[in-house]
Amino acid sequence: MSDVAAHDLPTGAPRERRGALDRVLSVFSDVHRGESVTALLLMLDAFLLLGAYYILKPLREGLILSEPHGAELKSYSAAAMAVLLMLVVPAYSAVANRTDRARLITWVTAFFAANLVVFYLLLRAGVPHLGIAFFLWIGIFNLVIVAQFWSFANDLYTPLQGRRLFGIIGFGSSMGAIAGGLVAQPLIERTGTQVPMLVGGGVLLTTLVLTWIVHERHRVAHDVGGRAVDEEAKLTPSGGFRLVMSQRYLLLLALLVLVYNFVNTNGEYILGKTVKAWVEAHIAVAPGIKPPADAVNKGIDLFYAGFYTWVNWIGAAVQLLLVGRILKWFGPRVALFVLPLIALGGYGLIAGAALTPALVGLIRKVKIAENATDYSLYTTTRQALFLPTSRDAKYKGKAAIDTFFVRFGDVLSAGLVLIGTQLALTPRGFAGVNVALVAVWLVLAVFVGRRYHALERAQADAAHAE
Repeated sequence: MSDVAAHDLPTGAPRERRGALDRVLSVFSDVHRGESVTALLLMLDAFLLLGAYYILKPLREGLILSEPHGAELKSYSAAAMAVLLMLVVPAYSAVANRTDRARLITWVTAFFAANLVVFYLLLRAGVPHLGIAFFLWIGIFNLVIVAQFWSFANDLYTPLQGRRLFGIIGFGSSMGAIAGGLVAQPLIERTGTQVPMLVGGGVLLTTLVLTWIVHERHRVAHDVGGRAVDEEAKLTPSGGFRLVMSQRYLLLLALLVLVYNFVNTNGEYILGKTVKAWVEAHIAVAPGIKPPADAVNKGIDLFYAGFYTWVNWIGAAVQLLLVGRILKWFGPRVALFVLPLIALGGYGLIAGAALTPALVGLIRKVKIAENATDYSLYTTTRQALFLPTSRDAKYKGKAAIDTFFVRFGDVLSAGLVLIGTQLALTPRGFAGVNVALVAVWLVLAVFVGRRYHALERAQADAAHAE
C-alpha cells in the first residue's frame, strides 16, 4: 500500500499494521501504514528549500542597503515586485501547461539556481548596483519556489491525507528557516557575500533529487476532491489569473491572502516604528539630543535577534506538536480562525493601550504570537485549502495567489503607511486600522470555510456513491 494509494479508512475500520517509522511519526500526527517515507522526504525537501532561502535572505539586506537611498529603494520594492509578478505568473502558467509536474519543478528550480550563479559571477566581476535586482529576484524566488513545492504536495495527497500529513511536512519548513539562519552568519563572516550564493544554488539543486525520488515513488496525481488521475495529463490552457477570477473559491482565497498579508505587514510597521522609538529613548544621552546612529542600529538588531528567535522556536513547536492534530480533528475550516482571532485581540489591546514604555513589550508579544502562528498553523492551513481543488488550481491558480496577491497586500500596506504618516497616525492608530481589517479577514474566513466544507462534502458524497 503506497502513500498516496492508501485512502483514509472510516472510523473504527481495521487498519493494517504500521511500520516502526510510521509509529514514530504517529507521536506527532496520525500517520497510516506506508505513509512515513514520502512524508519525511517532503519534510526534508521543505527543510532544504527554506534553508536555502534563509542563507540567501541576509545577502539582500546588505546589497540593497549599501545602495544610495537603499532604505527608500527597499520600501518601494513591494510595488515593483507586484508589477513583475504580473509577468511572472502568466509565464509560469504557460510552462505548466506544456509539461508534467516533475519537469516543471526541475526547470523552474534549475532556472533559479542558474540565476544565483549569474549573480555570483556579476559580484565577482565587481558590477555595481546589484542590490535592487537581487532584492526583487529573491522576493519572487521565495514566493514561487515555496508555492511550487506545496503545489507538488497537494498533487500527491488526497484531502484527508493532506490534513493529517501537512503538519509533519510543514515542520521541515520551520526547521529549515532556523537552520538557514544559523548557517548564514558564520558562512557570510568567513566567505563574504559571493560564496553563499553558490551554496544556496547547490542546496536548491539537491532538492531536485528528493523531488524526483518522490515523483518516481508516486506517479499518481489528485484532482478535485482527491480523484486519482494521470500525473502526466496536460493542464488546461487557462492562466493563473484567469482561474482565480473565474472560480469563486479561488477568488475568495486570493482576497483572504491579500487581507491577511495586509494586516501582517501593517503589524511589522507598527513593531518597527515602536522599537526604533523605544531604542532611541532608551539610549538617549540627554533630552533633545539624538543618540548615535550606530548605537540605535545595534539596539534594533539585538531586539530583532531575540524576537525572531522566539518566533522561530515557538512556530516550530506549534508546527510539530499541534498543527497536524488541529487539522485532523477540526479541519482547515476551523483552523482558519485561529490567526485572525489572535490578531483581533492583540491589535485591539494595542489600539486601547496607553502610550507608555510598556507598549513596546505588548506589541512584541502580539507580534510573536501572530508570526509564530502564521509561520506554522496558518501557513499549513492555507496549503491544505487547495487539497480539494483541480490540478490547474493547485499549480497555476495557487502560483497567482501565493505570489501576486501576497505582494499586493504589501503594496496596500505601503500605501497605508504613506497616508498614515501624512495624517500623523501613531502606532495605536495603525493598530486601530488593523482591527477593522481583521473584521474583513474574519468575514472572508467564513466564506472560504463554507466553500471548503462544501467541496469536502461533495467529495465524501462522490466516494460514498462509488
